[in-house]
Amino acid sequence: MKLLADESVDRPIVERLRRDGHDVLYVAELESGISDTEVLQRANELSALLVTSDKDFGELIFQQSLGSTFGVVLIRLSGVSVDSKAEIVSEAFYRHEQDFRRSFSVITSGRIRIQRKS
Repeated sequence: MKLLADESVDRPIVERLRRDGHDVLYVAELESGISDTEVLQRANELSALLVTSDKDFGELIFQQSLGSTFGVVLIRLSGVSVDSKAEIVSEAFYRHEQDFRRSFSVITSGRIRIQRKS
């Protein structure tokens, strides 16, 4: 599955996902500074799952109905070291990659919430 990592995602997380074999495009490397709406559009154009640490994407998807065709994974791991974040995200993708498709998912310490799109 192709992933598009928003600029808000720590580089070590992107690098870890790549080492795990995921095809990860990183906004910081491609089009730094584009708006959240444009990031969401790129994810849809690329048929990619959006990975972000920016909770504004929840508002775009649920309140403004700007849907993501392939899904969004929101990383909410405040207070956790970057290396630990990378490990937690890697494990979440290992266990739930297929569940993340066409869902809005939130990774927090000790919990993963997956909300299927209707």
